[in-house]
Formats: sequence, C-alpha cells, structure tokens
Amino acid sequence: MGMISEFQQLFGEWIAAVTGAADAAAGQFIRSRRILLEEGDDDVFTARTIAAKKAPALPDLVFRLDSGRPQPPLPADWKAAFRGSRVEAQVQSGHVMTCLLDFPSKAGDFLDGMVRTQIDRLTPWTANDAVFGWSPPTPAANDRIDVIFAATSKLKVQPLLQYAQALDVASVAIYATASLGDGASARIKLLDQPWRSAIGTTRIPLLLRAILLSAGVAAAASLLISTYLGSSLQSQQGELQRQLSQRRAALRLDPNSTGSGLGLLAKRKQATPSSVVVLEAISRVLPDSTYVTELRIDGDKVQVVGMTQDAPSLISLMEQSPQFTRATFFAPTTRAANEPGERFHIEAHITAYFGSGT
Repeated sequence: MGMISEFQQLFGEWIAAVTGAADAAAGQFIRSRRILLEEGDDDVFTARTIAAKKAPALPDLVFRLDSGRPQPPLPADWKAAFRGSRVEAQVQSGHVMTCLLDFPSKAGDFLDGMVRTQIDRLTPWTANDAVFGWSPPTPAANDRIDVIFAATSKLKVQPLLQYAQALDVASVAIYATASLGDGASARIKLLDQPWRSAIGTTRIPLLLRAILLSAGVAAAASLLISTYLGSSLQSQQGELQRQLSQRRAALRLDPNSTGSGLGLLAKRKQATPSSVVVLEAISRVLPDSTYVTELRIDGDKVQVVGMTQDAPSLISLMEQSPQFTRATFFAPTTRAANEPGERFHIEAHITAYFGSGT
C-alpha cells in the first residue's frame, strides 16, 4: 500500500508539472483579457478592462461586494468579459500592513524563506492566515539589501476570490501599493491564484492519463503477443530439431536406405553393371578372330562394333552367354574390298548380375 500511495503521489506531481509547463508554454501564445479591480471605501470596486486584440472595450464599472455578491448585479457583457480573463485587484492601502526589512546582500536568493519565518513577528497573522509579498530588493549600506514587506489577512480577500472564481476567471492576482519614502511607490504582489489553464484545466491531465493508459495497454499486448509467438516459434524449432535428430539416427542405423545418398549409390551400383565387367564378358564371348573397334554402354544396353570373319555367328554366341540377352544387329553388316572381314554392329541387353565377384 505504501508503494501504491507513493506512486500515486509521484504520478500526480508529474501530471501537475507537465500541466504547468504546457500551460506556461501556451500562455506565451494565448493572451487572456486583463481586468483591473481597484478597491475603494466600503468594499466598492471599480472595474476597467485593459485593451486587447479582438476584444471590445467596455466602460468602467463600479459595484459593491455585499457578502460576496455584487450590487448592482453585473451586466451580461461584463460577465462575459470576466469569464476566462485575468483579474488584477488592487486592495486599499488601509487594509495592508507594510514595513521595511533589511537583510544581508547574500540573502537575496533566499528571501521567500526568510520573510516567511518572520510573518508571525511582523503581522498579527500566521503564514497560513496571511497573503503577503515584498518589493524587489534594493542595495543598502554595509553590504545589505532593503525590501518593503506587505501583508493582509486572507479573510479580507476571500470574498473577492470566491466571487472571481464564481465568474469563471482564469486567474486572480492581488496587489498592494507601498510607499518607498521618497515620493515613489512600489506595486507588491500579495497573491497570484490560477484557476483555469489557458488550454483547459482538465484537458491535459485527461490526455496524459489516456496516453499512459494506451501505452500500458500497448505494452501489455506487445508482451502477450511476443510471449505467444516466442513459445510458438520455440515449439516449432523443437519439432524441427526432433525430426532432424530422428532422420540422422535413421541414416546412421540404415546407411543403405533408399532415401539417403549412400543408399542411392549402393542401389545404383547393384543395378548397373560395371563397364570393366562388361568388357571382360565380351572378350570371353567373342572368338579370337574378332576385333572390337567400338564399345558403348547405355544403361542396360551394350553396342559392339568391330571386324569378324562370320558376323551371324556372333549373335548366337552372345545369346548363349548368361551375361547378355536379346542380341541383334542394329546396323547392316558390310564388307569392304580392302578389309579382311565383315564389319558388324551388334546390340544386346546386359543382365544385372555378373557372378559372385560383382
């Protein structure tokens, strides 16, 4: 629970920081209307608009806040002017306490903390019950600086803040005027309260939450898909490795398998007669007076071309041999005048078995 609370706090701070940065950036380009309120006696205020582009000028308006309600009621055009504008209220000097403070010059970067610790001593209110501010520091003697401190009660400005919020203004700033002693005066900001962003107070947090939620859903979906695909690919890889292992084991156990390269070679060796063996068989069949000039082996057929004294007798000799069958002439037998015998062309089928030695 502690970690969840801490995460929620950090998440809220991050959203607030991003919203503030976006609002500050948008404020450089989107300028809201400014309305000045000057407090007079008996809670009477005078409202005037600061000239702005594309905004009609309105006449000054005087009204009195009675229990947080304007008397008389505001006209419709002034209500529209207050909506989304920045209100800068100048409180009456009689309701503000001012005093001159001096600090060492090196304390210029820590004025907020140093002034806040002295509110109980300088005013009748605590730091939580007062709105306060100070003027820019001015150099003084002995390496010191002077600031004019101004403060008033939160109860004094609360009705004005509530009414401004009811009018849906963008922000309210409260100022006080303090005399510098030489006839000059300083305008001191006591409070600056933003209520509505220049681009909408709820749009950015909702957008950030939607973006983070979408990113989380996308990350979860990506993780699930990658897990599923990874397990599927891993199972397929395991199946392929198993099949390869089985195939390799089968090849090792049966090297003469018809599906392997060694098996195919062994089968071809057994089914195809050797050329040397065929030549030896022909030399045994043919008589000594026969000469072979060409020998061609094509699959299970052998073609023999040569010279002999009696070509027809060669057919019967080859038919009688167990190594050859269906012997026949594949070309005419010829005899030339300058040749000692007949030129024959015999073709026969070779049997696949050539004795135990093959």
